[in-house]
Amino acid sequence: MAVSKSEVVSVRVEPRIKNALQSAADREMRSLANMVEVMVVAYCRAQGFPLDGVPEETLSNTNPRIDQKSGRQ
Repeated sequence: MAVSKSEVVSVRVEPRIKNALQSAADREMRSLANMVEVMVVAYCRAQGFPLDGVPEETLSNTNPRIDQKSGRQ
């Protein structure tokens, strides 16, 4: 199966949002781009959005975390 090239997406965010994203990426030892991809996949799966062409095992560790105290995601 041929692997397709990744796409480039440019977004503009406030510095505090970028700082939060970078902190999350650092904590997970991911690049900023990979952290965005993980977050998008997790959000889509949690909200039931279809991920056409994305195998179920892709980023399978992106299940939403449940807060043990509140029981919320």
